[in-house]
Amino acid sequence: MNRPLSLAALTVLELTPPAMVTCAHEAGYSHVGIRLIPATPTEPAYDLVGDTPLLREVEARLADTGIRVLDVEIFRIRPDRRAADDEAAIATAARLGARELLVAGNDPEPERLLESFAAFCELAGRYGLGAMLEFMPWTDVKDLAQATGIVERCGQGNAGVLVDPFHFSRSRSRVEDLARIAPSRLRYLQFCDVPAALPPTMEAILDEARSERRFPGEGGLDLVGLLRAMPPHIPLSLEVPTHALARTVGATERARRALEATRRLLARADAPDGRP
Repeated sequence: MNRPLSLAALTVLELTPPAMVTCAHEAGYSHVGIRLIPATPTEPAYDLVGDTPLLREVEARLADTGIRVLDVEIFRIRPDRRAADDEAAIATAARLGARELLVAGNDPEPERLLESFAAFCELAGRYGLGAMLEFMPWTDVKDLAQATGIVERCGQGNAGVLVDPFHFSRSRSRVEDLARIAPSRLRYLQFCDVPAALPPTMEAILDEARSERRFPGEGGLDLVGLLRAMPPHIPLSLEVPTHALARTVGATERARRALEATRRLLARADAPDGRP
């Protein structure tokens, strides 16, 4: 079975969304991730929500290349937002044919966060979309255990836990805990590598996450072990920002290197002894 491999927006964030689709196609991916909503105030914001000219251009690139959309990001559960506030973006994700919505938890009140996430999932479900809660150590959903608890308690079948090796490592989450999660909750996996040593401060972790990760197999994480602990054949979203390398290497070549490195890791994970 061919595993879907998707180019995450953060890997080639200097590109416009239509150019990301073209980049994914030229680098050899089957899928792409679309960032409808900027993750930070300093990122470029594109007019993609609704029937806009830029959205239609993205649709045209998808049709021309055969690339499909795996996920759309980044939705945030916050005290000042309700699920209805995101409906236009959710509808746009469905229009693009996305499978999943990437969700971050940014509400310090646990019960309110749970209720808001459940309402978001319910709305996403009306559009046939999953809602994947990504834990990140600087957010209010900090680790695997916390994300799993929210997903299990929310009462929504389309809720899932999104694992990213970076956040998995930096939150000190445990591989053995993955076995306690229903496979239906682990529908895709973000993929990257990073040095095993944790940076000394949360600010340094955040900077590393957004700008300097490593291609799979070039860091210190047990990615083979992580792959083997996850449900087999789920899609991988390759999220590997490499800002220093980007000064001299173009987006398509970086995307290709990430893909080639991932395929080598997949071959190792499939081998009985963990070697290619």
